[in-house]
Amino acid sequence: MKASSRRLWIAGLGIALLVALLSPLASPHPDGLERVAEDQGFLERAADAPYHLIADYLFPGISNEAAATILAGIVGTLLVFGITWGLAAALRRRQDAQKRA
Repeated sequence: MKASSRRLWIAGLGIALLVALLSPLASPHPDGLERVAEDQGFLERAADAPYHLIADYLFPGISNEAAATILAGIVGTLLVFGITWGLAAALRRRQDAQKRA
């Protein structure tokens, strides 16, 4: 991996973790899609996802809501980062193998 690519990955991860740390400061109001569903009266008909990795963005077992939100954000960020990194590495190996063939 080139040094510039590595710096970009590290900067992206750093920014995402900073956003996770600031997540307790986010607006408590519903997001745009949820607000429209609420205003139009069909929010209660929405089905929940069949599974929750971190339900309600609160890490289980932590009584402090701000800390639970921050930890949930950090864990989620690291999971997504790890999956993305793994997919990028697999794609890079595949492209390298195709170039050699």
